[in-house]
Amino acid sequence: MQAMRSWATRCAPWVGLAGILGYPPQSSAGDYDGSPQVAEFVGEMTRDYGFAGEQLMGVFRDVERKQAILDAISKPAERVKTWKEYRPIFITEARVARGVDFWRQNQAALARAEQEYGVPAQFIVAIIGVETFFGRNTGNYRVIDALSTLSFDYPPRADFFRKELREFLLLAREEQVDPLSLKGSYAGAMGLPQFMPSSFRAYAVDFDGDGHINIWTDPDDAIGSVASYFKRHGWQPGEPVASSATVRGDQSDQGLTDGLDPQKNVGQLRALGWSSQMALRDDMPATAFRLDGESGPEYWLGLNNFNVITRYNRSVMYALAVYQLSDLLVQAKGDK
Repeated sequence: MQAMRSWATRCAPWVGLAGILGYPPQSSAGDYDGSPQVAEFVGEMTRDYGFAGEQLMGVFRDVERKQAILDAISKPAERVKTWKEYRPIFITEARVARGVDFWRQNQAALARAEQEYGVPAQFIVAIIGVETFFGRNTGNYRVIDALSTLSFDYPPRADFFRKELREFLLLAREEQVDPLSLKGSYAGAMGLPQFMPSSFRAYAVDFDGDGHINIWTDPDDAIGSVASYFKRHGWQPGEPVASSATVRGDQSDQGLTDGLDPQKNVGQLRALGWSSQMALRDDMPATAFRLDGESGPEYWLGLNNFNVITRYNRSVMYALAVYQLSDLLVQAKGDK
């Protein structure tokens, strides 16, 4: 990213996409050369956002359709896993140890993020740990290849990914980086916290104040951006996240939440036979769920801040993995 910044400072102010690339369109034909869908998309970007059409077409001449991306998105691993299979992927001694190292190496930024956004350091660290193993697995696909493949060759979610492709080109222009250079996951998620382009533009922050937002290699910006995301989605400082529960009686299944958003409060769940491990107010909205754990069924209550974590990834297993990893990080670090 530093190289891209240095390159960007040598460019003249933006004129469409030409200012970001600094070279003429390539003449070789790529996988999307001559595509009517791409031509329509470029027309929209030219008309609605002031991009230079010829330069943008030049970018797409270098874009590659990736069959591996289409294969991956059609069978995401999480959908076929139970909690007893899912948890060991993320809750490991190695991830905890690396998380403590990351916490200590970035103590000042994490403390400042907690002060400014109200999000405890362990949850920021846990998100980055679950998403990318603290930068080890940030993705090897060019983001523009991923988003173009899914925009133009994956009809079930083409509208979503075309929006993300638009947001990606806008952020590349705003950050003055070459859109052909940025890498991410098969779905176009980027950097240490794996933000989609729309999330980047909405929530990412220049936390170190250097004039650029770099979530790829700058831990400060990644840390501040995760905290910003949580705050904007309603994180409540000092409030609990989740509690294990026990159930009794033949009405307990009536308390199970259909979906991810709370439908009952703690008091209503108590009346149906749910008891939480920690003391919780009756008026707290809670998501009540049961998972297939290593030793049998596990019952949990997810509170407001748990629901905020699910805004990052719409899965109770994901949010519970983040929660449990955060707890283990605190225990392992030992001085907080």
